[in-house]
Amino acid sequence: MAQLTRSSIAAALSLLLAACSGGEAEAPPAIPVETLTVSAREVPNVIELPGRVAPVRVAEVRARVTGIVERRLYKEGSDVRAGQPLFQINPSELRASYAQTKASLDRARATAANAAAVVERYRPLVAENAISRQEYDAAVAASREASANVAQIRAQLDAASLQLGYTTVRAPISGRAGPAQVTEGALVSQTDATLMARVEQISPVYVVFSQSASELLNLRKSMSDGSLELKDGQMVEVRLTLANGSEYETPGFIDLVDFSVDETTGTVALRAEFPNPSRQLLTGEFVRARIYAGKVPSGIAIPQRAVMVNEGGSSVYVVDSAGNAALRPIETGALVDGMWVVQSGLQPGDVVILSNFQKLRPGVPVAAKAKAKAAGAKATGTKPAGNAAQKQAPAKSQER
Repeated sequence: MAQLTRSSIAAALSLLLAACSGGEAEAPPAIPVETLTVSAREVPNVIELPGRVAPVRVAEVRARVTGIVERRLYKEGSDVRAGQPLFQINPSELRASYAQTKASLDRARATAANAAAVVERYRPLVAENAISRQEYDAAVAASREASANVAQIRAQLDAASLQLGYTTVRAPISGRAGPAQVTEGALVSQTDATLMARVEQISPVYVVFSQSASELLNLRKSMSDGSLELKDGQMVEVRLTLANGSEYETPGFIDLVDFSVDETTGTVALRAEFPNPSRQLLTGEFVRARIYAGKVPSGIAIPQRAVMVNEGGSSVYVVDSAGNAALRPIETGALVDGMWVVQSGLQPGDVVILSNFQKLRPGVPVAAKAKAKAAGAKATGTKPAGNAAQKQAPAKSQER
């Protein structure tokens, strides 16, 4: 039994020695991947900013007379046209005031007519010295005073007519009328200018957003040194991503850039106008805007699938000089047509890996299995040293 044990131990030791005296360990096999050789190309300069939808025009419908609201004449949330009646305020008191002023005007007109007739009767008499000049001048003055009184009361009647017309509250602009702020039976006041409703014009609409003043300065500097192509007067296109992640199909254009910097936030306000025929964009809605502000003549863009995004930022796998995979952090800009615009981290000539990421680790040898094409450039596969090592390994095994 002891002899059997000693022989087993000897066999194990001989196997261990044989293993230790063997040749070098084989190199790990190269992982097949698709690659893309980075090259400079013209890429759009896209600026992403948050924004909110705002109406082109907003009209606050307020009471211009004091009275009791009798009726609401529109459907809340419906489209209204300019001049359409929205509310009816009880006109009884203003009608009575109008009638009283009209009666005063009729009386004033009668007085003026009588004074004018007196002047006409006195005119030949004063020429014949039948009456004194003083009496004639007094008659003329009385006639003029009566005419002035008529003019004054006529103005009062016009004002009363306006006030009576204000009892029918009308939409000042065409647009969508919001919910009523008052109900039937409510007292509205001319003095307080009681808010009754709002009318918003939402076709087209504005999208308002803000850009850092420093970024705006950098943009102007890039335009001046030629690293950004944007002509003066060129329409700047803007596209929207809605709150649910969908794309708004119709682009808009920048129509206003403020000339002052907000002292509190250090930003400059920008505004774009968008058509909104289907009323898909709602006032106050949060959106993300992509502003296509010119083009970068020598930019870098790589396919979306090549970029790995996590909490620490973005990164890509590249092929290093030894033919191994290396993880490279990059700074990305906007995603345009399935391509990430790279702002830093890559240079022309770098070889970016596009596939087989689940098997990749930093330092692992890779082998290009196919050439990948990208817009504006052809991907170039590399044949790293790992391939040679893989081919030499069987030869060593055969020698053994």
